[in-house]
Amino acid sequence: MAVAAVLIFVVSKEPHYNVRPGAQADNAHCGRIAENAPGKLAGHPKHDTELAGVALWGDSNIVLRCGVTDIGPTADPCFAADGVDWVIDTTRSSDNKKVIITYGRTAATEVIVTNSSKAPDEILVELSALITPIAQTSPCIRS
Repeated sequence: MAVAAVLIFVVSKEPHYNVRPGAQADNAHCGRIAENAPGKLAGHPKHDTELAGVALWGDSNIVLRCGVTDIGPTADPCFAADGVDWVIDTTRSSDNKKVIITYGRTAATEVIVTNSSKAPDEILVELSALITPIAQTSPCIRS
């Protein structure tokens, strides 16, 4: 019984707990992005994960998921960071959590930043070099 309790505790402490790969995570770009993601981001170490197209830093303080569903024109705020257009998903974001998705690129990439000492735009500047090899098909346009 005690072994089961320890096992549950260890599993619940894994940094990728409750993170799911994007539906198109098997895209070749997603494998490259996850493999080449920086070893440290915003002061957080990268954790190894077997999840396709996923990179994690800290205790899931920063989660990158490649292969998520592309978004179209939106009323959500969009901005560019080092040549990559990003959209803040205001529905899923809060004061301590920002959900940001690339715009106009397939496979789309989502970055979730929770309780980070660095601003999300600083983090995206570091990640944008991973995204630029994916051809941009359209610029971010607010609806």
